[in-house]
Amino acid sequence: MNTKRLIRLNEVINVTSLSRSAIYRMMEADEFPKSVSIGKRAVAWEESAVCQWIDTVLAGGAHD
Repeated sequence: MNTKRLIRLNEVINVTSLSRSAIYRMMEADEFPKSVSIGKRAVAWEESAVCQWIDTVLAGGAHD
């Protein structure tokens, strides 16, 4: 079974060490995975997409 996990903003901040504003600014510039709506006022990120972004950064990929 392929299990997907959604993580909320606080966890994204913790694992990336980015600020909330940096995350949203990078999303607008297509430099960070997009969030998905999980409710009227709630968003989350696919954990695998965030992990892939981290791997790209660690491998020397471009980011601001």
